[in-house]
Amino acid sequence: MICGHGSRDRQAIEEFNLLSQHLRKRLPAFDLESGFLEFARPVIRDGLDALKSRGARRILALPGMLFAAGHVKNDLPSEINNFAAENPDLEVKYGRELAIELKLLKAAAERIEEAERTSGQAVSRADTLLLVVGRGTNDPDANSNIAKVTRMLWEGMGFGWAEYAFSGVATPLVDAALDRVQKLGFARVVVFPYFLFTGILVKRIYQWTDEAAKRFPDVEFLKAPYLRDHPLVIDTFVDRLEELLDGQPAMNCQLCKYREQAIGYEDAVGAVQAGHHHHVRGIGTEDHPHDHGPHEHGHGHGHDHGHEHEHDHPHEHAHHTHGHEH
Repeated sequence: MICGHGSRDRQAIEEFNLLSQHLRKRLPAFDLESGFLEFARPVIRDGLDALKSRGARRILALPGMLFAAGHVKNDLPSEINNFAAENPDLEVKYGRELAIELKLLKAAAERIEEAERTSGQAVSRADTLLLVVGRGTNDPDANSNIAKVTRMLWEGMGFGWAEYAFSGVATPLVDAALDRVQKLGFARVVVFPYFLFTGILVKRIYQWTDEAAKRFPDVEFLKAPYLRDHPLVIDTFVDRLEELLDGQPAMNCQLCKYREQAIGYEDAVGAVQAGHHHHVRGIGTEDHPHDHGPHEHGHGHGHDHGHEHEHDHPHEHAHHTHGHEH
């Protein structure tokens, strides 16, 4: 069971489904389903029920997400645990997020190299600044992963400098980061969305980059492709499946905000695990084009309740009770 986030963007759903197609080819011995937390159908429960109806005795659920923030730590476990509690005769196991993985870093490097090849200008890496963009969450542990990915790519690929930014929720946002980095004097800026799929957020990142290119014509701005269905992405999903087959993997929770170490989020420690997507399951795509639920803010791109969604504005320490059990 491949568990996706979901998006109001039809292209994002198509790309997620493309991932499922690749995995079906790689894993012919497995009955495979996929579903979404919100904004798209089928929802995760539909996929789980479909596997059960076809006679599955064991279900291995994998998060189709890069990092462990609220969805991986809270919402997906809540969905999986509820299903497992209602079906005690089934063995249901939950895997870990893709995380920071050498294969994904290699895939990222190749996407950046693709962008470099589109340029007709000869600019060295030493004269290039890399801007890595993450989704942005209200979980500092997940946000810090973007900083690590940035540093790994910076040193590994030999860029003159690197910065990171976020598409929402966390700061700096991409537009502010682009304004800042152009002052550093590099001839080229490569903007790389560290995302699995397209969607409202990726398209906004590219729009911000185009706007910066118009404001600063003396700097070359290149838009790198996101990860999408790179073969190494597929390989990483297979690795996560093999972990589940071999045992019960655990995510690295050392700096999780639901533990005491996360400064500024002390009130989240030990909070009750609960999902937060009842109101947006299956809505917002072409299946339900007008049913946007109570969380629209008039901006045309999603709702904002402190997770890694399609947000507009960052906010500080959005303390919600979505703890989890380790």
